[in-house]
Amino acid sequence: MDAEPEELLRTAMRVSNTLRAHGIRFALAGGCAVYAHGGPASDHDVDVFVTEEDAPVARKVLVAAGMRAVDPPENWLIKVYDGDRLVDLIFRPNGRPVTPELLDRAEELRLGATTAPVVPVTELMVDKLLVLEGHRCDFTPLLPIARAVREQVDWSAVARRTGASPYARAFLVLLSELGITDGRELAHAKGAPHVRPRSR
Repeated sequence: MDAEPEELLRTAMRVSNTLRAHGIRFALAGGCAVYAHGGPASDHDVDVFVTEEDAPVARKVLVAAGMRAVDPPENWLIKVYDGDRLVDLIFRPNGRPVTPELLDRAEELRLGATTAPVVPVTELMVDKLLVLEGHRCDFTPLLPIARAVREQVDWSAVARRTGASPYARAFLVLLSELGITDGRELAHAKGAPHVRPRSR
């Protein structure tokens, strides 16, 4: 069940303050990170990037703070609940390990009444596009995000890093056709169709 955005924000603040208090490096990702960058609020869950080494420690301190851990079937994350609000501690998003270098690139942004390290918005778009595949190809939730953060994204970097995915390439073409981007990034997408950049 989806949670109210205000409830998720409180959970994100609680998780951030708890991990920081215990010296565990992390970065907010997913919908909460989009919100921190000025995009639409999330009503799904709280995604947190941690290294695989730190994931069990992060779980331990969050449980000690009153959260409830569950054993997920996936082998790339750990799940805890703050009441009925899900927190995903992700250490291998889309098969790519969370590294100290990735966490170094996190930006300190306002999150409600506190601040937290947040995954850069270009990295967020890469992750969201790499999730797209044959059984998960709904562009609808991605469009308002792309519109909201378009000026902050290095779209050429997104195209280079997602160019092997036909679903990601299709989304980038759609953004160009809608005028959300100027289309110049399409030249950087491997195997992308030849689309003339739009004038803006």
